[in-house]
Amino acid sequence: MSKQLHLNVFISANGHHEAAWRHPDTDPANALTLKHYADIARVAEAGKLDSLFLADGVALWGNVRYNSHSQFEPLTLLSALAAVTDRIGLIATASTTYNEPYHLARKFASLDHLSHGRAGWNIVTSAGADEARNFNLDARPDHELRYERATEFLDVVTKLWDSWEDDALVIDKASGIFADADKIHTVDHAGQHFQVQGPLNTPRPVQGHPLLVQAGSSETGKEYAARFAEAVFTAQQTFADGKAFYDDVKSRLARYGRSPEQVKILPGISAILGATESQARQREADLNGLINPDYGLRQLSTLLDHDLFSYNLDGPLPDVGSHTEGNQSRFDLVTNLAKRESLTIRQLLERLAGGRGHRVFAGTPVQVADEIEHWFLDGAADGFNIMPATLPGGLTDFVYQVVPELRRRGLFRTEYTGTTLREHYGLTRPLNQFSAQTQLTPPTQTQFTPQTKENAA
Repeated sequence: MSKQLHLNVFISANGHHEAAWRHPDTDPANALTLKHYADIARVAEAGKLDSLFLADGVALWGNVRYNSHSQFEPLTLLSALAAVTDRIGLIATASTTYNEPYHLARKFASLDHLSHGRAGWNIVTSAGADEARNFNLDARPDHELRYERATEFLDVVTKLWDSWEDDALVIDKASGIFADADKIHTVDHAGQHFQVQGPLNTPRPVQGHPLLVQAGSSETGKEYAARFAEAVFTAQQTFADGKAFYDDVKSRLARYGRSPEQVKILPGISAILGATESQARQREADLNGLINPDYGLRQLSTLLDHDLFSYNLDGPLPDVGSHTEGNQSRFDLVTNLAKRESLTIRQLLERLAGGRGHRVFAGTPVQVADEIEHWFLDGAADGFNIMPATLPGGLTDFVYQVVPELRRRGLFRTEYTGTTLREHYGLTRPLNQFSAQTQLTPPTQTQFTPQTKENAA
């Protein structure tokens, strides 16, 4: 087949089920070691997966009393993983709300160079209230303001990545010329949120721009994805919801001059495998049997901005309103799920334990492959964000049981055909905006004058 699946593995310390740390197949102490993540990355690369992805937040998530918390800063960890892998993409989450553009532009450019073109940025606006209080704020900025800042933030970052033209490096030992200063530009950005002169102090990334990923599914999030994202990580429980989301995002692209092939949509799936369906369901039940309701209630209360501890676990979800300034798309998914299936709070906790709203599917490798093929060929996904219930075992099972079945059907690669993350996703390398301006009209931005002792004074 000419149409090929894209598979990303979403790495969580012990696995995506909230009770994974208690399961006999995991060792939570390992999640504090580089070897743990290096082993996972090597398995993913052996399966020829497109990429691996690390989520992030800048506060202590959940109730650490009842769940393990081993979360390293993603760019630091991915830089280490770049040294022990060769081809798999490396996607890090970083917030536009609690960072500065110059700082992140430099970090992602560095990772892209060190990995030879395998870096990706999952752009988040940070919905957590606790995160704000770690950054000198009393409350999180409202939803629209966060996206407004994110839009300007990305504009500055891409200008900084482009501030070095592709051929700015000369490296001519004979003449003594290291770089052509006429091809290094200040960006001179003066906006509502940022004032940045530039240029970046790192040459243009290998990919031009690291792959841009986005995970918000609110109305504002979908519009942001249509305008900027090249891959979208999303959560839908049913094929119908997945198809609706897919069609919605793809339909928005034309107004930004983009084609459907320029954005890859990857819903999350947590596959729990067994030799038979009953064995897979028993494995799921065993994991759910390790759930601590106090942990799930804390998570759900935070997500819904509503304290649920005083309600009967075996009663219905109370009225929590219709809006949050936090994660709006996940709020809608969870409240709609509870209403659609008439779930009690306890049942809802079990449904969310495996993937926090992402789809959990227990079955044989063939059944999982059937489900993936259905969503892929019938227009609900360009690929999947694989979320193993336990790690590393859940990923090993997927790579050595499901991936061969997908290959047998002609849906997934047998070997990498490119070296960069953009090539894995079938995306072109973006033009440098300064080079493009030079070809048309003289650039309005100031060319960079290297600092000397004389002009420094």
